[in-house]
Amino acid sequence: MRSRHLVGLIGADIGPSLTPPLHEREAQRLGLAYFYERIDINVLGVRAERVGELVRAAGQLGYSGLNITHPCKQLVIEHLDELSDDAAALGAVNTVVFDGRRAIGHNTDWPAFQRSFVRGLGDVATERVVLIGAGGAGAAVAHAALSLGAGRLTVVDADADRAVELSETVARRYGAERTHATSVDHLEQELATAEGLIHATPAGMAAHPGMAFPAAFLRPDLWVAEVVYRPLETELLRCARQIGCRTLDGGGMAVFQAALSLALFTGLEPDVDRMLAHFAALTEAAPAVAAHGEHG
Repeated sequence: MRSRHLVGLIGADIGPSLTPPLHEREAQRLGLAYFYERIDINVLGVRAERVGELVRAAGQLGYSGLNITHPCKQLVIEHLDELSDDAAALGAVNTVVFDGRRAIGHNTDWPAFQRSFVRGLGDVATERVVLIGAGGAGAAVAHAALSLGAGRLTVVDADADRAVELSETVARRYGAERTHATSVDHLEQELATAEGLIHATPAGMAAHPGMAFPAAFLRPDLWVAEVVYRPLETELLRCARQIGCRTLDGGGMAVFQAALSLALFTGLEPDVDRMLAHFAALTEAAPAVAAHGEHG
């Protein structure tokens, strides 16, 4: 009898997410009976602060694990029994694995962004990088960028306190001289001297159309990395490409995090190239409606 796994995704407006079909197709190729459920808090009428109740219910129902996305990645932490070192350092969880009665939080976002970045922009200069967005996805890419050797990371968020908090968090691991926070009022000035921009806010999704800042802030010699993957070409990426920027869409991060989560749920190693090919087929076939770049 094939090994059976029931897993799920908790978040808001996740109907268009490609994570479920990515998991199910690859699990089938690995010989597993694998069922992936969407648990949409907006559909259920459940506030994000009640994510702990959903996690407990999933554990009681025999789930192997859960993916967690916007806006629950940080809220879920207090409801877990244990955190991996990375999840604790980031202060954000996008993967929960059930081990008996215990719920253990992991973060596969940061290695996923890291691998996607190396694959798509591995040769760019990273001495000065600006990160827009200090939520769960922002925390992941901040760690990824600094682990890849970013010389100085400027964190910008509409919530100035959240930007400072993230900057201080990553400073404890990578050094205070390599990161600082600033307000959105200084974004144009920061981008004027930066080599690259990482965008990690919901702007660009169908529910949040547009850009997080004026397109005039972009320069042709600036590289731009995105975490949103539905649509695969956000307005930010479209504007950046039009003026000649090198860009990285959120698709690679989505696939790598799915592969890493699947491995945690099952103990088996997925074929990432096969998953990348499946993702390409899904995005060509699916309408360009948006979910957050899982699990950003």
